[in-house]
Amino acid sequence: MENTVNEILIDERIVYVRPVSTAILPDDVREELGNIDEVYAVHSAAGERLALVTERDMAFVLARQNDLSPVAVH
Repeated sequence: MENTVNEILIDERIVYVRPVSTAILPDDVREELGNIDEVYAVHSAAGERLALVTERDMAFVLARQNDLSPVAVH
């Protein structure tokens, strides 16, 4: 079954929000974050990290402000 143009466009606008332990981030990023143990990452459907923010709600706001459709991932 072929995807319609609208389905393809919607799929490209979906981003995924997930918690990330700061322990796995590069040293320079951890230094900037200070004593924060967990941040939230916004990822494209292809897995590219688009943003890191300190609050879950902010990740959703950021996505929506950029005309993206955020989905939570655990």
